[in-house]
Amino acid sequence: MATKKTEEAISIKPLKIKVVNLRIIGDTPLIMHAWSEKAKRELLDGMQGKTKGKKKDPKNPAYEFIQAAYWMSGKPECSVDQPEEECMTAFYEAVENGATFGFPVTSIKQAAQAAAYRLGWVSNQMGLRGAFFINGDENGLVQIHSDVPEFREDLVRIGMGKPDLRYRPQFNNWYMDLEIEYNASGEYSLDNIVNAINAGGFVCGLGEWRPERDGTFGKFHVQQAK
Repeated sequence: MATKKTEEAISIKPLKIKVVNLRIIGDTPLIMHAWSEKAKRELLDGMQGKTKGKKKDPKNPAYEFIQAAYWMSGKPECSVDQPEEECMTAFYEAVENGATFGFPVTSIKQAAQAAAYRLGWVSNQMGLRGAFFINGDENGLVQIHSDVPEFREDLVRIGMGKPDLRYRPQFNNWYMDLEIEYNASGEYSLDNIVNAINAGGFVCGLGEWRPERDGTFGKFHVQQAK
């Protein structure tokens, strides 16, 4: 005998978008490594088969150091052909004149998502994707406040274990002020979101040699409200 199908009522709550501000404070130094235009060009050349027989430009540590930072304003003019001393002088002059640095907001959110998943708080890494957003500038950056970035040289292994040297800025005593946009009527409360961001700073971290990549750099915590 045919049975009457029972229709379940679906309740869709209206969005309640709210914006809050919070600060994350670095517990360990952050090593930054942005892709330079030169590196992106070399990658594209390789994909297009233009690198065969092409000689690589000689390394300019100061130039690579400058290019590895995410600049929000005041980036100095420096070419790979300029003497290192000139590039470093231009860097320090830019900092003295108020140049600002940033960091991708997507990296902070990804750290929160990955940490929540690894700790078993969400069933998949996409669970928090639509729960909140971190607002940045037109390039998706949020300003990082710190001491004057430190020049560092690191030995790394690339391709088949081949050694290479990398020159990158290290940010000490850093913090970032985040503007968080979230849905107050959604599945995750503001406390849930803040806890996920906080966990992201301990479990995953930011930048190079972070905990997620077997390092200890780039750890942070959310500053508690006073």
